[in-house]
Amino acid sequence: MWVPNNKILILCFSFFLCFSCKEAPTNKLNIACSANAQYAIEEISQSFEEIYGIQSNVIIASSGKLTAQVKAGAPFDIFVSADMAYPNELYNADLTTGPPKSYATGGLAIWTINPSINLDNLFQEDFNLNHIAIANPKTAPYGKAAMQYLNTLSNFDKIKAKLVFGESIAQTNQFILSGAADLGITSTSNMYHPKFSKEGHWKAITSSSVTQIEQAAVVIANTTKQEKAEKYFSFLFSDEAKKILLKFGYSVEN
Repeated sequence: MWVPNNKILILCFSFFLCFSCKEAPTNKLNIACSANAQYAIEEISQSFEEIYGIQSNVIIASSGKLTAQVKAGAPFDIFVSADMAYPNELYNADLTTGPPKSYATGGLAIWTINPSINLDNLFQEDFNLNHIAIANPKTAPYGKAAMQYLNTLSNFDKIKAKLVFGESIAQTNQFILSGAADLGITSTSNMYHPKFSKEGHWKAITSSSVTQIEQAAVVIANTTKQEKAEKYFSFLFSDEAKKILLKFGYSVEN
């Protein structure tokens, strides 16, 4: 009698296991969300579910990384970006159902958990910081804005040598919160969440050299939940959603 060898048995068993454990299709919306908007969008999604009974998964990363994933065919239904540029890039590539629409405007903040650091005249002093965290300016709009701000300072060369880059605002926050960085530049919106507002101290960057960051959203063209996605997209501009965005320090159009 023929007996299959162990390698074949293992291969067949592995295939069966993967097939049997494959996730069933879900009716939840997949919301690709920039890290700066994480907490606002999670709350908006919860409110949306309470009103319409439609659940959402919120996937967090830098806007640049999420854009690359959309181009690679990731099963996202909505993209909530940290800027206008990345959604426009997808729109121009015919990967969205329509042009991007601005849902909020955000700003930058300097944050530290070290009580001895004075944020009022931080970059005017001969400071002795070891690490300053910002998001990666190549993929994160808030990192790009932070770099633009730092470039305007007279001692930028000294600051540049101390920079460490998070993949996104979320990782940048972890560098600061853990003390791996003495301080960092993050999004003002995150500072309104209890997870961060109770830790250390922060200050909004109000320099005239820093423009407010206009943020936009789009519906992804290959969504299999068109009706639900369009309903969520409309809700993002509702009065209920605007209240939540305002609570997190964003500016919104009336």
